[in-house]
Amino acid sequence: MTPRLLTLGALLCAAFALSACGERPQQLGGGIKSDQPAHQGVGQSPYAQPGWQADDANGWTQQLRARAQYGQNEYSRASQP
Repeated sequence: MTPRLLTLGALLCAAFALSACGERPQQLGGGIKSDQPAHQGVGQSPYAQPGWQADDANGWTQQLRARAQYGQNEYSRASQP
């Protein structure tokens, strides 16, 4: 091979290797507030349990317990017909 072709190949490899250094950080941004407790809710939501009100920490805890026991517990669901 010619020295010019080897130099061009080396430059292309170096440029390819250095292109990975320019990656931007992938972080969530915008209106997401992670410092807010979950029981405060997001306002009006069609996915909220009927009867549950925002800022009801006790109701939130009871709802999570009920979901874990009846809705998402595979052992209790498998025994039901």
